[in-house]
Amino acid sequence: MTEKSFGTAASAGTADDGAFSPSYRTYALLLLTGVYTMNFIDRQILSILLEPIKLDLGLSDAQLGFLSGISFAIFYATLGIPIAMLADRTNRRNIIAFTLALFSAMTAVCGLAQNFVHLALARIGVGIGEAGTSPPAHSIIADMFPTKERGTAMGIYSLGVNFGILIGFVVGGWVAQWYGWRAAFHIVGLPGLLIALLVFLTLREPKRGQSDGYKQDSSPAPHPIAVFKFLWSQRSFRHLAIGSGLAAFIGYGVVTWLPAYLMRSFEMEPGPIGTYLAFIIGVAGGAGTFLGGYVADKLSHRDIRWNTWVPAIAGLIALPFSFGIYYFATSGEMALLFFVLPAFLGNLYLPTSLAMIQSVSTLRSRAAASALWLFIVNMIGMGIGPQAVGFLSDYYQQFFGIESLRYALFTLSFVGIWSVFHLYLASRTLKADIARAQALSDGEDDPALVGTKA
Repeated sequence: MTEKSFGTAASAGTADDGAFSPSYRTYALLLLTGVYTMNFIDRQILSILLEPIKLDLGLSDAQLGFLSGISFAIFYATLGIPIAMLADRTNRRNIIAFTLALFSAMTAVCGLAQNFVHLALARIGVGIGEAGTSPPAHSIIADMFPTKERGTAMGIYSLGVNFGILIGFVVGGWVAQWYGWRAAFHIVGLPGLLIALLVFLTLREPKRGQSDGYKQDSSPAPHPIAVFKFLWSQRSFRHLAIGSGLAAFIGYGVVTWLPAYLMRSFEMEPGPIGTYLAFIIGVAGGAGTFLGGYVADKLSHRDIRWNTWVPAIAGLIALPFSFGIYYFATSGEMALLFFVLPAFLGNLYLPTSLAMIQSVSTLRSRAAASALWLFIVNMIGMGIGPQAVGFLSDYYQQFFGIESLRYALFTLSFVGIWSVFHLYLASRTLKADIARAQALSDGEDDPALVGTKA
């Protein structure tokens, strides 16, 4: 299939092909963005609370890294795959509503923890719940928005990262300073139950493939093993997953530990730190996340590979400023000033990668493709990133004392070069991989899936 034929097929599914009006599509996208916002509030609030928890429960940096990283990520990433397989076969709205209610309740439970084990178990519960929201949401958005609008739609959805961190840092920082870290967990956890009810009552299922004009929309979902084999045979998928994972490795490491770094190295208070970081990550970071998807959509009309080139260029530009945060900063204000541009550019990989993952996967495996991508990204990023910083900080303490966290984060910055390399490699086969997925969804045989329908 040629690139021209792909563009024709993709544009054939317009906003009005199904039962949804443009205004309802906007509502559904904003509602799903709200779900993702709650996802990140509950996931990242721990980072602003690490230092108070450390002092209260007497934990090491390695234990804090475990709580903010692997204890959450291993369940979040692993369970996302079977839940996504279920989403490719059943009602995606119901899955989102149920899992949102679960992780919101478990976040509130975190505030009841009396020791490391209690908090670890509660965080595992949050991870299990959050595993079920993103893959079905990605699939729904892909079925509502055609390829040439998908980057912008995913950019809006990805703002949930920035909005969630903004709210989590502001609420978590000031509530922790005024009322303690336990109250912060209670306050941010309970509102998710109301949003879960709203999802269940108002979100409607789109017809699978309606935005892409596929010939068929009711074929059985492929067998999980066949899906994974096909996706891994798509070179652009592999490099997008690894490149995004390495970008997330830096992102999660920084967002998790930057508040503690500012408290230790510059004796800043949780409240002001939460406010500053909320503004930087929420406003500057949010603008970058949206513009990344929007600009890539505009440029991709000329060449679809801009979806990988845009985040790669952003990563190169951000690198020297990242060094400044940890190596050159002599005050908390200077460190935060250096952080503005990396925060603006840091999540540009999200909307473009999410859009392309949906485009290089087949119609009946979109939620599974998203889950596999999330598994790789979150095991590398969320699972290893914060834990690696914690281990490095404990190791560096013998050399740098209280400044050990500064040099652990500085070491983390160099991973950005590796991430950019994989994003570039993804661009080399992106066109061919999209055409192959389109052809297979239109009913053409492919050795990766023939005879493997579930």
